Amino acid sequence: MTEPKQKPEQTPIVNVAARSGEKYLTAQGTTAIKDGVKSRADAAAMPVGRKPSWLRAQMPAGAGFESVRHTVREHRLATVCEEAKCPNIGECWNAGTATLMLMGEVCTRACRFCAVDTGNPRGWLDADEPANAARSVALMGLRYVVLTSVNRDDLQDGGAAHFAACVREIKRVSPGTAVEALTPDFQGILADVETVVDSGVDVFAQNVETVRRLTHPVRDPRASYEQTLAVLAHAKRHRPGVLTKTSLMLGLGETGDEILATMQDLRAAGVDLLTLGQYLRPTLNHLPVQRFVSPSEFEEYRAAALARGFLECVAGPLVRSSYRAERALQRNNAGLATGGLATR
Repeated sequence: MTEPKQKPEQTPIVNVAARSGEKYLTAQGTTAIKDGVKSRADAAAMPVGRKPSWLRAQMPAGAGFESVRHTVREHRLATVCEEAKCPNIGECWNAGTATLMLMGEVCTRACRFCAVDTGNPRGWLDADEPANAARSVALMGLRYVVLTSVNRDDLQDGGAAHFAACVREIKRVSPGTAVEALTPDFQGILADVETVVDSGVDVFAQNVETVRRLTHPVRDPRASYEQTLAVLAHAKRHRPGVLTKTSLMLGLGETGDEILATMQDLRAAGVDLLTLGQYLRPTLNHLPVQRFVSPSEFEEYRAAALARGFLECVAGPLVRSSYRAERALQRNNAGLATGGLATR
């Protein structure tokens, strides 16, 4: 007697209200993992103690902030600042700086520090995004905009042409606005790096994220320490007038010597600007925090970075790579709030 064929196991697909680590169906009809990392049965809290007082963010306020927030609400604009619940939104918006995410909300990679949803968008892109991004910048009255994006390994050029089109349209509509491109690594394909660098950006950024030893498991296997260094070095060689920038998270288990060695590697690659911030665990499925770095340690690392030739190093517990990014063009400005409240 013939055994009945068993149906292949189906992966459960749920809607966008999925819990962290579950799969869901995107609006474009592809599947993605909520918060980027699958749920693990062995996931458990690994506390390093209660969050210290210096990780408490101030409530956003100020005339500039209120004006930008009103515009964002009125025109239903999307910013990374709000969607990522950035602790520095008040300070940045008051300064006329904001961050926009390009190329959708689903990343083809699954870094273990990042809570961006993971999946395969299968080539989907919003053809209206360059115009919509330019409209958002103009409506918000931004003096400086950071454009970032998910990794799009499903696209032949990693999305470089689309990224560049957004930059050019923003520059056309708002020629007085400075643009920073915080890009994927484009799998190390330098021609794609050139596409973005040639688009008119003022700052080209690609985040190294952590020290060499911790690159894996912190970052997706398709990313690498050397690949990021090569991308940054080529961007600087290709257009020396464009500032290059990267960011490091601290608190993942790196040593002081490793941080200083990374600074040396970055300077050898011609990197101009560095940000240092505290890693905070997004969900229990992500890497645990190994320690909380004190504001005084961040100040010491900032001094070490400036001594090694960086034009600026913004360092602090709440620093994120886009924090007060407009100060980058002022070069080595020591007036940032890098102690209790800073950014990533």
